[in-house]
Amino acid sequence: MKLQRPILVGGLGLSFSLWMLQNLHHSIVQVGEFGLLSLLAVGGGLWLLKSNRTQDSSEWLNTLPVDRTTVEATIAKAEAVINQLAQEAENPLTVGTLREQLTHLTAELDRQEMIAAVTGGKSVGKTTLIEVLESTWCQNVETGSFSFVEFQETPPLFVEAGENSDADVLTRTKKSDVVLFLINGDLTDSEFQSLQQLKAVNQNTILVFNKQDQYLPDERVSVLQSLKHRMSSIVVATAASPHPIKVRKHQEDGCVQESLELPTPDIQQLTQQLGEMLTQQPEQLVWATTMRKALLVKTEAKNLLNEIRRDRAVKSIEQYQWIAAAAAFANPVPALDILATAAINAQMVMDLGGIYQQKFSLDQAQTVAGTMGSLMVKLGLVELSSKAVSTVLKTNAITFVAGGLVQGVSAAYLTRIAGLTLVEYFQQQEVAINSGTVLNLDKLRQTLQSVFQQNQQMALLQSFVKQGVKHLTPQAQQVQLVESEISA
Repeated sequence: MKLQRPILVGGLGLSFSLWMLQNLHHSIVQVGEFGLLSLLAVGGGLWLLKSNRTQDSSEWLNTLPVDRTTVEATIAKAEAVINQLAQEAENPLTVGTLREQLTHLTAELDRQEMIAAVTGGKSVGKTTLIEVLESTWCQNVETGSFSFVEFQETPPLFVEAGENSDADVLTRTKKSDVVLFLINGDLTDSEFQSLQQLKAVNQNTILVFNKQDQYLPDERVSVLQSLKHRMSSIVVATAASPHPIKVRKHQEDGCVQESLELPTPDIQQLTQQLGEMLTQQPEQLVWATTMRKALLVKTEAKNLLNEIRRDRAVKSIEQYQWIAAAAAFANPVPALDILATAAINAQMVMDLGGIYQQKFSLDQAQTVAGTMGSLMVKLGLVELSSKAVSTVLKTNAITFVAGGLVQGVSAAYLTRIAGLTLVEYFQQQEVAINSGTVLNLDKLRQTLQSVFQQNQQMALLQSFVKQGVKHLTPQAQQVQLVESEISA
């Protein structure tokens, strides 16, 4: 392999030179592993601690007022991600679909029709409520600055064998201006979690306690108070299809006639709240909906872009992990193994940064590699990985006796963990378009721990060790052959 990477070549060369000097001069100053790691990490803490903590889309949306300018800026950011996807994707059809969706959003900023999604579990009265609202309220409401309200019923939530998952249903509701979330009693955990997801994206929601007529008056008040205490959204009580009630009429002759009468639907609380919301802030509702749609398009484009970049990144990581394995296997001095691995990781940082449009200077790449190495030591990942690799190798006596095999496979494993950590970290961030990079040390630490835990499964570890043995065993045989020839 022809290596045209300055950090990698320089680091490996320095590692080999120090090893040669140690063999020639036994009086060379001993360098411990901790000292090398400390040198590699110098400056890393200060540089990384200066990072600005980024917010995810839901936090950003909740902390900023939704106005037309903000929405237009969000659409522009989504367009930038789509443009980047167009440069890197091989399938232009997907890019064209995303562009079409984004074009509609610009025109939707002046939409006059309001959309209300009616959702909830099975048999909570969604269809009946829509029929009552369309037949009574919609015909009499003063529309103000909007033309009319369209009620859209979603598939039921919390249905195990349904065609639509809960995530699909909630994504559909995010494209509406108002959500009427129907329940038939106190909140279940599933209902609460769904409402929290709507709240996280700043969805205007009215929690509708329907079928209240099926409760006794005291129970009805208790449930309503509980809902208002637990939820920050608007809570109303309705009876869209009240049960018939028995009515007794006393006749002039003294007889009593009993009959069943159907009460008028009780939706007054709902129509009052819904009317105020739609008439007082129609533009803000439309802008907030357009914002959510733009974020959905941007997220879809970002996920597609991340898939493409991850495929490229994994190939690069696999290349560097086996280079690290060979370097650690060849160097008998543990401290120099770390130096060589840090140099390899620094070059990997630069390559991965290039894939994700995250620009790193040589100094920054070295600092990031050193800092990740320091984090691995502090979190105990180096020791844990070495023990895990040793455990797997001990099951095969032939491979275990090969000198340096544990160090080589461990170096490859840790290099892979470092690479996957950076990939995961970059994917969680805002898509960068040829911009500089400032890392969040806390987020990087959390991502490192998470990636390490995911890759500690025994099946994955065994598979990785087998690959490592295949890469290093031929080298082991060559080393033993050379030693036998020298001794002869």
